[in-house]
Amino acid sequence: MRSDTLLSSVNVVLVMAYGSLVFVLLFIFVKRQIVRFAMKSRRGPHVPLGHNAPKELRQEIEAKLCQVQKIHFEPRLLSLDDDRLKHREQSGSHNSLYRMKALDAIRDTDLPFRELGGTPTAVTGKRLRTWLLQLRKSQCMFQNSLSSLIDAVLDGYNKARHGAEAFGEAEFLKYQEALTELASLVKSHSSSSTPSQHHHSAAKDLIGTTEPMSSSSSSPTQTTYLTSSMQQRSKRPRHFLELKNFKDNYNTLDSSF
Repeated sequence: MRSDTLLSSVNVVLVMAYGSLVFVLLFIFVKRQIVRFAMKSRRGPHVPLGHNAPKELRQEIEAKLCQVQKIHFEPRLLSLDDDRLKHREQSGSHNSLYRMKALDAIRDTDLPFRELGGTPTAVTGKRLRTWLLQLRKSQCMFQNSLSSLIDAVLDGYNKARHGAEAFGEAEFLKYQEALTELASLVKSHSSSSTPSQHHHSAAKDLIGTTEPMSSSSSSPTQTTYLTSSMQQRSKRPRHFLELKNFKDNYNTLDSSF
């Protein structure tokens, strides 16, 4: 009987030990899986920024990283005196060189980004595609051939930058031809839009010329009426009167043209 009780107590101890061991192992496994999925879901680094660093240093690091995200700059990939261009005949494949030349060709064409409402930083990656898509949407201002040119430039740019297929000399020349033709069309349109700017400047000049003429042509009998009307109009805001005067004079100028 004593042996049976000893065996039963030993069995209970063993069951409790094995149960606690299994529980600990399951707890560690579940915890590791939770941490693993949490690390996969977050976009930041696996270790917190500025770990075990003072609070001021962590704030400075976060401020610097926020400034880095606002920087949009892509350097020139190939310079004119690059050794790879000199020895490209000796190398077997030139696809990487033509890809880099295709990306550098955007800066060499001198597209008028600023005249069309863009910025010089539009030549970087996503901004270039966005600018070209906005340019294609404004087809009412351009010819119909511009849409096909923009599609050719976008297709060549995507192949050179992200494409997995070969990008050799033939693809580069086709892309460069479409890019230069697009730049010439955009420049010609931007230069032809200058008469409208002269139209607005003429309207501004008309504002300055009509005011002294009206004051000089007024008769003495109209002075009392003018003073009373000016007193009533002076109660209105000054910018409202200037805007109304500009609108009236601009309508007269537009009708004269």
